[in-house]
Amino acid sequence: MDGEARNQKRRLLLQGLAAGALAGGAPLVMAAQEKVLRIGYQKFNTLNILKGTGKLEQALQPKGWSVKWFEFAAGPQLTEALNANAIDVGHAADTPSVFANASGVNAVYLGAEQPYPKGIAIFVAQDSPIRTVQDLKGKKVATGRGWNVQFLLLKALEEAGLGYRDIEPVYVTNAADVRAAFQSGNVDAATLWDPFLAGQELATRPRILRDGTGLSNNRTFHLAVPKFVDQNKDVVRTLFAELKKANHWTQSHPQETADLLAPQLSVDPKVLRLATERRNYTTVAVDAGIVAEQQQIADAFLKLGLIKNAVRVQDKVYPEVLV
Repeated sequence: MDGEARNQKRRLLLQGLAAGALAGGAPLVMAAQEKVLRIGYQKFNTLNILKGTGKLEQALQPKGWSVKWFEFAAGPQLTEALNANAIDVGHAADTPSVFANASGVNAVYLGAEQPYPKGIAIFVAQDSPIRTVQDLKGKKVATGRGWNVQFLLLKALEEAGLGYRDIEPVYVTNAADVRAAFQSGNVDAATLWDPFLAGQELATRPRILRDGTGLSNNRTFHLAVPKFVDQNKDVVRTLFAELKKANHWTQSHPQETADLLAPQLSVDPKVLRLATERRNYTTVAVDAGIVAEQQQIADAFLKLGLIKNAVRVQDKVYPEVLV
């Protein structure tokens, strides 16, 4: 087939595709125009509840948007997905957010959750000779790099007159590895966050050495790719409007919340009920006080050399309040 014949065939093919699109009409046009909001989430958070209700999808559908949800094992993995532009928005705890800032992740703070200090803890086995945080000197403690519980561990050691280098941190990458290390006896103590902490409490009744009360507010932050926010503020406002509605319902329905999340997260409702009862489900704007909390975390890890780059948290807050 010569060049002219090939070109003629290509023109006919394109004309046929165009005619088919016009004849088929709306479905093809709508499919091309539909936009997708990609949300990253972890087990047990306000976004999980919103996902379970389906209300966000209902609110965005008239605007020509659909929603896709992506689950992550922990905050560091989620923030990496933001940086890779694999998701548009997501949530992570305070320390993973700081580590993301320090490593240059392209994400901004949009909103924050209320303090949740009892949702994180350092614990040992019920029959362990370790009775206090001070007894952790020289011991192996399971934790993760850039986790909310790593900051709790740091502050608890300081409170007990110890430094981070007085223990032997055993770094793992997810909650399942923490539980495995703890239950095998390969570590002397461990750190977890809800709902995994609540699950551990109900399963093995560990001795809690310290939770976050007075040391770490353990906030969750809503993060996003700044370019996405710049171009889709109405969508972001809708997300937070629906999130606030879900939060309001959750505050007064702890058992129903547990029942809603249990099949979605494959977690026992009893575990979720325990975690829900000690949590405040409220989303707020990132104000000066919250920025100061985050700055304290950033400065503490920089001083220890656990992050290499200084972070000015205020520079990472989206300049317009959309919550």
